[in-house]
Amino acid sequence: QVQLVESGGGLVQAGGSLRLSCAASGRTFSNFAMAWFRQAAGKERDFVAAISVRGVLTDYADYADSVKGRFTISRDNAENTVYLQMNSLKPEDTAVYYCAARKSSRSYATSDYDYWGQGTQVTVSS
Repeated sequence: QVQLVESGGGLVQAGGSLRLSCAASGRTFSNFAMAWFRQAAGKERDFVAAISVRGVLTDYADYADSVKGRFTISRDNAENTVYLQMNSLKPEDTAVYYCAARKSSRSYATSDYDYWGQGTQVTVSS
């Protein structure tokens, strides 16, 4: 089992920044690909960003087109934590953000992930 706990959400004005954190426990964190998804009210859960196992390979992260150039995913295997740095936030970024883990290569698909956090709310005001 892997337990995931997100933090760092909140209310921010458009153009501002937030950094989300996801602390993992229970298994060897470095063996898991990690991802962030988000779910706006009344909508499906969508892929945001993913990072490969260990995060040391080139070209090891993927992003949704809607956040490319604004969001950065990173991981600290010593701290068992994955981060999502969100810059130039827009009102359409408002959603509950979820951290997810899978013991395989990174993926865009919600169904590929085995472990999920409880989510953290991000609200961007215009």
